[in-house]
Formats: sequence, structure tokens, C-alpha cells
Amino acid sequence: MQFSEILSTLPEIHHVAAIELSDGETLIAKIENKPGSAGSVRVYHALFQEFGVINAAAAARGLILYSEHTADAIAFPGKHPNIDRLLSLTKTQQLVVKLISAK
Repeated sequence: MQFSEILSTLPEIHHVAAIELSDGETLIAKIENKPGSAGSVRVYHALFQEFGVINAAAAARGLILYSEHTADAIAFPGKHPNIDRLLSLTKTQQLVVKLISAK
């Protein structure tokens, strides 16, 4: 299944302006719900709903959701930073998710 098809199966994110990821103290990334990153917001939002945090299990699921883009991220490190982040998570790491509501 292609990424675009997978996205259509994930929960809507109209109520989310951005997702902030932290290690519990330090902000690691902010992914805004805008063209070019809305798909990643949708993936991370779905992972948050399923797992509560982004840990190794959530990352593994996310790499499946990203479908063909995961292979591209592996082949070209740095091209897909939101996928690279999932690829780099170890079994002992986790990211805390904070949803920023749309107004």
C-alpha cells in the first residue's frame, strides 16, 4: 500500500496545528500541520493515539506507515527528517508528544 493510501486510513488532524516532540525536558522537534509536513503530523498523531509516546514499538509501526518513503529515507539520510527520527530511536529511548491545538 502506498503512503497516500495509508494516510487516508489514519485519524483526521484538523484540530492539530502542530506536534511537539521532546525527551521529557528538551524540545527535539516541532512538526507543523502544513503542506509538506501534514502527512507526518498525521502519522505521529496516529502513533501517539496508539502508543501514548513515540518509543521503539511506535517507531517500528511508523516506519510501516511511511511505506515507500521509509526506503527512500534509508537510501538518502537527511531527506526525510521525520522518518530519520524514527529510524534513530533505540529500545531505551522515547519521545513525549504534545499536541498543539488549532484555533
